[in-house]
Amino acid sequence: MNDYIIRFEKKEDHRAVENLIRESFWNVYRPGCSEHYVMHVLRDDPAFVKELDFVMEQDGALIGQNMFMRTVINADDGRTIPVLTMGPICITPDLKRKGYGKALLDYCLAKAAELGYGAVLFEGNIGFYGKCGFDYSSKFGIRYHDLPEGADSSFFLCRELRPGYLDGITGVYQTPQGYYVKDSDVEEFDRAFPPKEKLRLPGQIF
Repeated sequence: MNDYIIRFEKKEDHRAVENLIRESFWNVYRPGCSEHYVMHVLRDDPAFVKELDFVMEQDGALIGQNMFMRTVINADDGRTIPVLTMGPICITPDLKRKGYGKALLDYCLAKAAELGYGAVLFEGNIGFYGKCGFDYSSKFGIRYHDLPEGADSSFFLCRELRPGYLDGITGVYQTPQGYYVKDSDVEEFDRAFPPKEKLRLPGQIF
């Protein structure tokens, strides 16, 4: 599978990338989606890592993207531990489950490690992300903010980019504020895209 290139996102890609994200996430986690607007907002966030903002291209068409944000773990011993979080990450719906997502993610994680980042924590499915070296964050002693004790945290994953980076650290991970967007802002932004039907489907979580 070497029929693709991975490169930095350019300004002229922005709308096409947002449309790709919209197509990929539409009706997956909720009726409609907000991820395309989240991407739009995060590009201007001070925590956005421009050096880790990638697109995947095949025959001149965008087929995937991934990006990272800087955030922190508030350690129980009072330290603030810099880490990354990730996403939205997506592959065009026609090419899902064909290895492109893993190829994109492996590339991005290698680049993040090259830049010296220590760990990536985010919300995802261990079934897929486990193949790229992620494990449950609870195994590293890292808790998800605002999650009641004893609640299921199997969605919250971690991968060290530097072996041992989280040794001896327990604490609470903080989601960057930029990910929290208002439904009304999402609705307004979405009007600029071609109409799509919002459906309430089994398996949605919001």
